[in-house]
Amino acid sequence: MRQWFLPTKRTGYMLLLLLIGGFALNFFIQAGSLNMNAWSVFGWISQYGRLYVFGSLLFFFILLFFTAVTPNIYTGAFIAILICVLIGIADYKKLATTGEPLFPWDLMQLKNAKDMGKITHGMVSPLAVVLAIIVIAGLVYLFFKLPKVKIRLPLRIIFAVLSLVVFAGFIQMVNGQSKLAAFIRYQNLYWNQKVNYTQNGFVFAFAGNLKQNLMEKPEGYSKAAIEEIAKKYGALPDKAASAAAPEQPNIVYMMDEAFFDPTRMTAFKFSEDPLQFIHQEERKTPSGFLLSPEFGGNTANVEFEALTGLSMYFLKDGSIPYQQKIVKMSSLPSIVSILKDRGYRALALHPFDKTFYNRDGVYKVMGFDKFTGEQDMENAGRITKDGYISDQSAVEEAVRELKASDQPTFLHLVTMQNHFPFTKGVNGPNTVTVEGVQPGEKDELETYVQDAKLTDQALAYLSEQLKTIKRPTVVVFWGDHLPALSAGIYTQAGWDANPKLKHETKLLYMANFDIGQEPVGTQSPAFIGPTVFGLTGQKLPPYYKLLEKVKSEIPGLSKNVLLGSSGTLTKLTAEQQALLHDYKLVEYDMLAGEHYSQNLLF
Repeated sequence: MRQWFLPTKRTGYMLLLLLIGGFALNFFIQAGSLNMNAWSVFGWISQYGRLYVFGSLLFFFILLFFTAVTPNIYTGAFIAILICVLIGIADYKKLATTGEPLFPWDLMQLKNAKDMGKITHGMVSPLAVVLAIIVIAGLVYLFFKLPKVKIRLPLRIIFAVLSLVVFAGFIQMVNGQSKLAAFIRYQNLYWNQKVNYTQNGFVFAFAGNLKQNLMEKPEGYSKAAIEEIAKKYGALPDKAASAAAPEQPNIVYMMDEAFFDPTRMTAFKFSEDPLQFIHQEERKTPSGFLLSPEFGGNTANVEFEALTGLSMYFLKDGSIPYQQKIVKMSSLPSIVSILKDRGYRALALHPFDKTFYNRDGVYKVMGFDKFTGEQDMENAGRITKDGYISDQSAVEEAVRELKASDQPTFLHLVTMQNHFPFTKGVNGPNTVTVEGVQPGEKDELETYVQDAKLTDQALAYLSEQLKTIKRPTVVVFWGDHLPALSAGIYTQAGWDANPKLKHETKLLYMANFDIGQEPVGTQSPAFIGPTVFGLTGQKLPPYYKLLEKVKSEIPGLSKNVLLGSSGTLTKLTAEQQALLHDYKLVEYDMLAGEHYSQNLLF
């Protein structure tokens, strides 16, 4: 009986190999967080050796668990190693593309693995693919050549239970305070995720985010506080509209994937203006720039701000509200609910997979009447078979919906044409040449400029179609974030040290009736709703009056840069701090609190 529980000599060797494997895996996955630079990993280990040792032990128990629950120990170890290596590569690639590490909620996109493959095509070099094939082939060879090691069932059970106990203890430690956490110098820095991952390392930072909320409860939150806010801002007068439409107007949001004005990069010379229509139109209609809370990705967060009026500024670094919170809610006030209460029909259009960022669930929570995805479009036209559905096709679909509607309509369009990768020829031949860019990045930049030119043409088509729509209609066009171009392009443009430029995208208000031509400056997406209400003479609910007040003081509200009415803010006044605290209380109430705002501010 006793020998059933005693490990054999070969089992002992196996445990030693798994321990070495744990240290190797932790080293690799940490390298992914440090630009695959081994010397940087050694530097981190020299500072945080205890974190490295304990993280490596966790990997040992991960390998041990997989080994214990699979019939063949090599199969279990191979599966665990493969999963960890893929996570390390994903972290490295996300950091290189967006500047942000991999978060637990990013893994929710695995359900869209097929579409993710298309989106990330070109991010992995051919050399990396060849090396991966060689490594996998080597592991398969070892699988058949290594001596067979059998673990008795009682030992398997002990190993599996012990591993689960260690996992549970680890999760408990990273989400609380303990003497052990202090001993290994671990501190969950959830308020600054870049520092969190840099200091604690990938393993501890990633695990520490498994139970993270979007935001902490702000001081002074109560029903009385929300009632006071509702009373204070509800009493403010509506801002006079520049031109009120004679009847309820259609409102169209067109959030264009990765769109910005490349001609702002004055270090480069363009053979022609790729944005001829936009540059002409912006002089005749309200226009300016959108201060995106994101760079290179996380489109859903920009959309979240624009639809709800809530700000990413108050949420923890790396948050994705659509995936972490909203999809689990029963309802959430937004421009959709405000307009539906006023007799509007609410439509969403996204020429891609409807489940991306849980949009199919989130749009139901917000109350959209209809959501059209790529499979539902009448004409899902692509410029080439390898490209995304074109902006032109998406605009044509939107125009069809507007003309078919017999009631005022809010239509929210999120395009895909300009999504990474910027592979030459994906949207037809490049017709604009760019000089001044390094030869190795010339095709990439010219491809992006070609994409932007096609968007400009689609917007010109939409402008002409507005004239044929009988109901007054206003369109708000903006880019969600700057594209994930090679870092060298932004460096050559001299933009590396300018967070404002790297977060400003084009913002344009167009209409088939007079909305004036007053510039809107640079504003955050959270303020689009009250701005378009003002332009169309819509009555502002108390919540939008609060947003208008914030916009008047801090039109650019972002963790990357704060913009006041006359430029960058380096310090907030006491009045501005109090204003933002009111805003934060309402945001907490709507996302994580008791939802008092729903009846008081809308």
